[in-house]
Amino acid sequence: MSATGGSGDVRLPKTMKVKNKQPAQRQITAEQILREAKDIQLEDDFKAPKTIITDPEELAEYRLQKRKHFEDHVRRVGRWNHSVWVKYAQWEESQKDFRRARSVWERALDVDYSNVTFWLKYAEMEMRHRFVNHARNVWDRAVSLLPRIDQLWYKYIHLEEMCRETAKARLVFDRWMAFEPDHAAWMAYIKFEMRYNEVDRARAVFDRYVEVLPSVKAWVRYAKFELQNNDVARARSCYERAMEALGEDGNTEEFFLRFAEFEEMVKEPERARAIYQYALDHLPKSAAQQLYARFVQFEKQHGTREGIEDVVLSKRRFTYEQEIKENALNYDAWFDYIKLEETTGNHDRIREVYERAVANLPPGHEKRFWRRYIYLWIKYALFEELDAKDQDKAREVYRASLKLVPHQSFTFAKLWLLAAKLEIRAKRLPAARKILGLAIGTCPKNKLFREYIQLELTLGNIDRCRTLYEKYLEWNPANASAWLKYAELEVLLAETGRARALYELAISQPVLDMPEALWKAYIDFEIAQGNRD
Repeated sequence: MSATGGSGDVRLPKTMKVKNKQPAQRQITAEQILREAKDIQLEDDFKAPKTIITDPEELAEYRLQKRKHFEDHVRRVGRWNHSVWVKYAQWEESQKDFRRARSVWERALDVDYSNVTFWLKYAEMEMRHRFVNHARNVWDRAVSLLPRIDQLWYKYIHLEEMCRETAKARLVFDRWMAFEPDHAAWMAYIKFEMRYNEVDRARAVFDRYVEVLPSVKAWVRYAKFELQNNDVARARSCYERAMEALGEDGNTEEFFLRFAEFEEMVKEPERARAIYQYALDHLPKSAAQQLYARFVQFEKQHGTREGIEDVVLSKRRFTYEQEIKENALNYDAWFDYIKLEETTGNHDRIREVYERAVANLPPGHEKRFWRRYIYLWIKYALFEELDAKDQDKAREVYRASLKLVPHQSFTFAKLWLLAAKLEIRAKRLPAARKILGLAIGTCPKNKLFREYIQLELTLGNIDRCRTLYEKYLEWNPANASAWLKYAELEVLLAETGRARALYELAISQPVLDMPEALWKAYIDFEIAQGNRD
């Protein structure tokens, strides 16, 4: 085909020749062009070009392109990028095509019905354009499929209240309460009833509330509700019912604080004091610090001097209880605790502390561990005898303590002697002799023999004294002091022959602890008798 032919020939444009084939001074690459274009788009004052639509055909074409764009997008990333569905539906809403917008939302819910954002924006679209029945249908489906999402219930109820459908809102609340939600949901229901002055209905809801969620928090709210309605008797009944319903779970610091504060508020200080004291007696000390501080403040406001002193004692008791809890074998802490209780004069409480103290036995059968412990028993017995004036109880204390001591390993002469002296003060001499005889037979000690002999000597029983000295020397023949005392006794009785025989027998012993003292006493004895040779 010729470029210059007849009428049927195609004429080609004339080829332009480049006159200057030298490279330009400024080179521009494709990469540079793309980068400059991107920078222009990122500028703050950049505005996308505005499309001006002038006729229905252009509008239909625009909508077709946008829908095609959205459909391609949701097909590619709609399964995991949920914001695509939201943008698609909102665009359809902006076009006032609510049928298509609903279709998009329904397709989105088919992809992931558990996405709360879908339900919220779907229903808000219906509410925005006053499609009340459609919105109600969306909320109903949402709460049926996701009953544990509180926000959906709140929005549903808000819709019904905006439409002044109080009965329907109450039905929604009842449906919600069937799932036993948390405290906030129950309080929302109660506040709903109170907005319409339905006090009896609110009280019925509270009854269901404390039955479904039996807790201190629920009962305290119930009591505050009754107090706000100026019904003091019902409010007090709530606290009393709470103690019965919750049992041990209700014995918490928070509950007793609220109960006592309620009684203070209604001008019942005696009731409040009783609650504080009951709580401090029954709660662990470590769990009642705030309660104790509030009780001190209460007593300063309403109490007498005796009451304030009792509170101070309670604080010191708490300190000692903490020390004992850390180390139950800290006998010094027990002594201080007992001394504190003895200042109160409450015998029952004092006995209780004594019993708790003596229940903590030393860790081993070594006397050094028992030295402080045994004085707890001694103080206990002296308290029963001197303060409580109960000799029978003191006698039982001594018996119990003597049974605990491992006499085969060691003993405490003081304990035996105090038990015997108690019997002497009670004019029960046979019982005292029995105790001392048992002590000598079980675990003889020098102090036991000396005290027993002194007792019989005071009573003038010389034969018993001689018998005891014989047993004493038979048990410990090396004790020079015992020989001296025995000989001096015979000298006092003018039994010179017996005394000389004792001295002779004593110096003939193979082992003596103080032989020089014995020889000196023997020599002085003979000089006194005039036998210088």
